Amino acid sequence: MTNHHLNEFAWGIANSKLPFLWIMRPDAVMGEETSNLPQEFLDEVKDRGYITSWCSQDQVLAHPSIGVFLTHCGWNSTTEAISSGVPTICWPFFAEQQTNCRYLCNNWEMGMEINHDVKREEITKLVMEMMEGKKGKEMKQKSLEWKKKAKNATDLKGSSYNNFHKLITEVLHRNAI
Repeated sequence: MTNHHLNEFAWGIANSKLPFLWIMRPDAVMGEETSNLPQEFLDEVKDRGYITSWCSQDQVLAHPSIGVFLTHCGWNSTTEAISSGVPTICWPFFAEQQTNCRYLCNNWEMGMEINHDVKREEITKLVMEMMEGKKGKEMKQKSLEWKKKAKNATDLKGSSYNNFHKLITEVLHRNAI
């Protein structure tokens, strides 16, 4: 992301007036070792925002207070959002992220995509819709349905469990020959 993108994300989130947790890697801005947010932004959100450089993403997403997940749509982030029942605001960059974004937004109906040319007004609008709007509530419901499907698939005798068991059995059988 560029410094311009960072500032647009920051002010878009700030303008929502909602509490937030922002995990931002120090090297999030291209070509810079540290990503510095404007002091005015930090002053604006000091009582309702927490910004840190690392967290256990799956544990955060599993927390019931998380209302939406702004993500680049990498596969791990995608599966963690689904498994946690958290709707997404998607900003994909490259590789599988584009495909994952399309599935989250179009097929699974649990995400909204940000225009690549990030604008703070769009960020505010998407955050507000996801947290308080009708479409956001519908996406939260869809997210919870996908969470249930993921849990059922990975439970004992679920489809993922059974397929993994078949794979292990086949590999062990081949190695025994």
